[in-house]
Order: sequence, then structure tokens, then C-alpha cells
Amino acid sequence: MDETGTESLTKHEQILRYIESLKIGSKISVRKIADQLEVSEGTAYRAIKEAENQGLVSTKERVGTVRVGKRERRNIDKLTFEEVVNIVDGEVLGGMNGLEKTLHKFVIGAMELDAMMRYVEAGSLLIVGNREEVHRLALEQGSGVLITGGFHTSPEMTKLADKLELPIISSSYDSFTVASMINRAIYDRLIKKKILLVEDILTTNPHVFALKANSTVKEWSALVEETGHSRFPVTDEWNRVIGLVAPKDMLGADAGQTVDRLMTRNPLTVSPQTSVASAAHMMVWEGIELLPVVDGNRKMLGVINRNDVLKAMQYIQKQPQNGETFEDLIWGRFEEFRDEQGNVVFRGTITPQMTNHLGTVSEGVLTTLMTEAAYRVVQTVKKGDLVMDNMSTYFIKPVQIESEIQIRPNILEVSRKFGKIDVQIYHAGTLVCRAMLTAQFIDGV
Repeated sequence: MDETGTESLTKHEQILRYIESLKIGSKISVRKIADQLEVSEGTAYRAIKEAENQGLVSTKERVGTVRVGKRERRNIDKLTFEEVVNIVDGEVLGGMNGLEKTLHKFVIGAMELDAMMRYVEAGSLLIVGNREEVHRLALEQGSGVLITGGFHTSPEMTKLADKLELPIISSSYDSFTVASMINRAIYDRLIKKKILLVEDILTTNPHVFALKANSTVKEWSALVEETGHSRFPVTDEWNRVIGLVAPKDMLGADAGQTVDRLMTRNPLTVSPQTSVASAAHMMVWEGIELLPVVDGNRKMLGVINRNDVLKAMQYIQKQPQNGETFEDLIWGRFEEFRDEQGNVVFRGTITPQMTNHLGTVSEGVLTTLMTEAAYRVVQTVKKGDLVMDNMSTYFIKPVQIESEIQIRPNILEVSRKFGKIDVQIYHAGTLVCRAMLTAQFIDGV
């Protein structure tokens, strides 16, 4: 029996730990790390790349690789100036040290100077052409500057930007295109904001109860009594997950038997960046109650169970809508009503965005509509989140643009674990497509 502690670290992990200890803004190089930690340059290079993936370091033009602060997901709807540079394929003319700053709004400078300055404030980004006086006033107000049309600015403005640590960025795109690109990036982030990840629900408790390969059934029993849980990951001497034990594995086993002969080897795991919805699907599909959370080296960071996932899914449903996906946009065109027999029916019109190159509604859109209709009708008789199990679809007739259609879902069976739904789509009283769906309830075990 053991709890996650400080096992011996590999060279790769030692480098990552060293990078984390560096002061924000420190320059990092492969050769320097290789010399200081006495590792090969190849090992140092791979560790730096891993640190970049984790958001610990960033490589900047004309500066090199530097230690940066890891961004919190709560600011996912905010962009940094550095990210703006990447979005607009820009060139940083000055104020390099301010790239990590977050911008709160952007202003298009297509008005008279006095009127423009009323909207420019600290933390904003002014999008403007080659108007040097405007550049200076914006910097003095605490705003970054994005110069469009491929224009540059004077050395004096570059020095001022460096002094104030506010970026001046040049982009070859015009002002309208740049604004559209930034707006699209913010909109995409609003959609991501409502996507809950495993790292959002993973407990911050550093002590995760686990067993070692040489732990015995007796030790497992003691851990069950101590924690009230019965399923535990099994780790090796480097804290890497190698197995999982559950009560069914222990049936009839001798108290002195070691768990390495009883455990399920190479269990399914997730990373902190896995979405909660994906974890839920995995649990339902595989019929498992516990998922170890591991890093890139398969070292255990913690565990999540079915209750954690269910609570997270309930939390997601209570959150306000922050950005519309394609599915939201498609379904937003439809309304629900009841027919004379009291059955749920959905009605809407085929818009140009829903069609293919032939001017008829695409099969993907019809599939999305039938799936959503099935989920919604099931919610009228049993609450809970569904995971698609199987779907058989038949496309009978094409549907033209601007056609009004009706979607008629019919529940064939709903049990504690499963739902079976028949969905039919009609146009002008004629059946145009049909689907048979089966789905599992996430809380059905």
C-alpha cells in the first residue's frame, strides 16, 4: 500500500522541474540546460518541447525561448498580444516584453483622432493604419497598436513601445480582415470555455491512494476500510500506472496474494486535457467506474470516478450559452410543438447553410437533426445525458433549399441503461429520411 509521493525522477522530469523553478522571463537554451543538468542535448531539447506543450515556456521571434507563466483556463476568452500576432500573421516592431499581456478589447481606428481616443484605454488594442501620431497617443494611453496594410512605424515609436512594454504589431491584412480574424478567435474561445476538461474536475489533493505491484490482498482490504473506496490504480516504482484493481479481481484470492497477479493490466487512462464528455463516453462504453489521470509519461496525477463526471455534466448544463457551435446554429432554426396525438414534433426550414453543392440538404445536417431530436424526446421521459451507441440511417428523397420539414421522433424503448428511438423526417407529407438510434445513459450503471 502506498500513496503518491516523491519517487526518483527521470532526467526528462528533472529538466521539467528545473524549468518550472526558473523565474518568469528567464531565457532557456538547449545547450545551457544540457550543461547545467549534465544531460544530452537531445534529452534537453525533448524536455523543452514538452515544457512548451505544457505552457511553461514560449519561443519568441528575435528573443528565443523564455520561461512564461502558465495561463489559467478562466481567462480562455481573453487573448494575449502574442496570440494576436499569431492570428494575424503579424510582425512585432516593438514592445516585445509586453506580448504576454492580455487585451480586453480592440478598437478600429477609422475615425477622427479626438473621437478615436475616447475609446482607447489601457489593455486595449488599437487597429489602425500608418498614422504615427495615433500610434503615440495609443501607447501613452496604455494600449497596444496593430498597424494594418503592412505599414511600419518610426524608430521613435518603437523605442516608446519598448519602454512602456506595449507591443506594436504590423500585419499585411487590411483593418476589416484583421478585426474579423480576431473576433473569430475570441468567438472560438467562448465555445471552448464551456467545454469542461478533466483538469477542471481533478482534485488538488496531492495524496492519491494507490497500490504497488507487490501490495497484497490484505493491504487492499485495509485501504478499502480506510478510504471507503474499493477500486485503486496500481503504480510502479516511478509512479506510472500499470494496472487497476476492483472488488471482482479479489474474489476468492488469498490474503497474501500480490495484486500484480490479480489486477487488470494497462488500464484505460485519460490526460488532464481530455474533455469530461469524452471521459464519460469512455466510462459508459467500457463499463468502468474509475479512470486514472496521467501525464505524458503515464505518471499518475490523480483519479476521477463516475460521480465526478456526472456532477461535472450537470454543472455544464447549468452554465450560460457562451458561443454557438455548428450544431447549435443548425438546431436553432427549429421549433417544438405537439401534434393532435400529443407527440413531440420539431419543425423548421432548410437554410442555404444547410445545403451541399447541389442545393439539397446535406446528409450530415439531416443526421445532426435526427440525433438532436432523438435526444430531446428522450429527455421528456427520462433525464440524463446520453452517449450514442448505434445509428442506422436511410436517406430516401433529397430535400431542396427553403423547404419546410418536420422531424418526428418516436421512443421505442427506454430502460435504466438504454434508449431506442425511431426518427422520421417529412417534407410536404412525404417521408424523406429515417433513422434508428440506440444510446446509453451515462448514469445508467
